[in-house]
Amino acid sequence: MIVKEIIVVEGRSDTEAIHRALDADTIETNGSRVSKRTIRAIQHAQARRGVIVFTDPDYPGERIRKIVSSAVPGCKHAFITRREGRGAANESLGIEHASPRTILHALEKVYTQFEEPEEQISMQTLRSLGLLGGKTSRALRERLCDQLNIGYANGKQLYKRLRMFQIAESDLIQALDAIRSEE
Repeated sequence: MIVKEIIVVEGRSDTEAIHRALDADTIETNGSRVSKRTIRAIQHAQARRGVIVFTDPDYPGERIRKIVSSAVPGCKHAFITRREGRGAANESLGIEHASPRTILHALEKVYTQFEEPEEQISMQTLRSLGLLGGKTSRALRERLCDQLNIGYANGKQLYKRLRMFQIAESDLIQALDAIRSEE
């Protein structure tokens, strides 16, 4: 697999994990306090080759994703699940714990962020599908996010990601049908 874009990761361990999976260039944010210098480097990379934001499936990773996305329009996004990023008992979640196969799979299924996304799926639709406000909504959302490969999301984040990545209602229904057929 060849990735022309530069992959934005949190740190050196993530870069090492990426390199175990494939030969790709990375920019490390060195934590959730993304410096102006790092943002400028990411903007330059986006203009020259494009970037893929590939951060840990946790709060700091999500914070970095938001900072980079707002400063660098048109980013692509790759995600792993919390399960795929789980390390040993006392380790945090992270790309560095993902297998090379998991990393390649995530990079094959990148999403491009749209600048001014139109609403494809309303909050009411999410509610009627059981993804918001119900006793089993969280578990269903987690399975849906895994199925769509968009990273863990609470209800509000799910709505934003579906809109940001312009996921059609038909794709959402198809993913839910696949989940329900597994049960």
